[in-house]
This record gives sequence, structure tokens and C-alpha cells, in this order.
Amino acid sequence: MLAIFDYKAGNQTSVRRALDHLGIPNEITNDAEKLNKASGIIFPGVGAAGQAMEELHSGGLDEVIKGLIWQKKPVLGICVGCQILLDYSEENDTKALEVIPGECRLFNPSWVDYEDTTIRVPHMGWNQIELVKECELFAGIDPDADFYFVHSYFPHPQDEFVIGNTRYGIDFCSVHGRQGLWAVQFHPEKSGRPGLKMLQNFYNYCQEAANAQ
Repeated sequence: MLAIFDYKAGNQTSVRRALDHLGIPNEITNDAEKLNKASGIIFPGVGAAGQAMEELHSGGLDEVIKGLIWQKKPVLGICVGCQILLDYSEENDTKALEVIPGECRLFNPSWVDYEDTTIRVPHMGWNQIELVKECELFAGIDPDADFYFVHSYFPHPQDEFVIGNTRYGIDFCSVHGRQGLWAVQFHPEKSGRPGLKMLQNFYNYCQEAANAQ
């Protein structure tokens, strides 16, 4: 089973619908025992970093998720769940979870995109990923596939944790982490077949990791 981490940051139901469509057993929960028993955790979120961290702190859920990550439980962070795995976010001047070294930065609306037009903030719509290292999440996915983004802030982790970049004014990190701990700025659950394939790949990895123990 995959656990969809519930910390009142929204987006859980759309992730659940995508997993249900794939026939992947799942549950929305913040129960520490259920999270521990799950083969993997999806850490979604929409909204503001500050509010998300307040919710995590208020119930001690920040320590729960960090503890599971240190125990090498497979985790996939999505959108705000991707951003607050870093040390800090400029959004709300927020100290984040400090799991992956780096910070989250605001897009500059004066930046220029491909056609010499200034970008719009938030970055909203379809865009591509250019991988800088191999990643199990992208197995069987067309390199030219588009994924759905909606965000005003972007991850800026240490270089060693950068997995993939996307062009929007600048080349920003859109996938970061390490094996078994991945974070994506886009929404795979809203990205059609490529996104569904990514969620299936994550579940496959979780099953293999559980069987190897």
C-alpha cells in the first residue's frame, strides 16, 4: 500500500484518484503506524510553504516524516511537498524540513523565456523535464513528455541532488533527491499518461524495496 501523507495541505484527493485509476492500493493518512507500514509515502501539497510547515509542526508530523525518511522509507514529494523537503523557502520566510540541502526561491517576473517575452508568475501549464542523471521514476517515459506545473517558487537544492531541470526564464530544478527519496515540482497526478507512468514507477520501486528487506 502507498500512504498519501495527510497534513491538511490539499491535493491528497487528486493523488488518490490517480492511484485508484492505476489500481494501486492507497490510503490518505497521518497515522504514524500506518505510514510506517506502508511500502512508500507520497508527500503532496498545494498552497503556501509557511502554512504547510505550521500544519506539520502543530501535530509533530514534521518529526514523523523526517524519521521515516531517515529510515529509508521510499518517499515522493509533489509541489509544496517537494519544496519543503529543502532547508528553507523564501515563501513566508519559512524554515523547512531540512532533509535535502537547498532552498526554494521566487521566480523573477523580469526573466525572459524562449521567445524574448517576460515570464508570467506563477509558472502555470505544461513543460518538459531535462534529466541530468538517470532516475527510476522516468523509466519508460518519453524524454519529450510534458508535465503539468503550477507554482511561483522553485527548488534550488545543492547540485548533487539535482535530477532534472525545466526551462522557464531560467533552467530551474524540477526534480531533486536521491534514490528512494524523490521530489518533483510538477503534478504527476495531473499530467496524463506520463504522470500516471511515473506514479506506477514509484509504486514498483516501493514494492521492490519492500521485497528486498
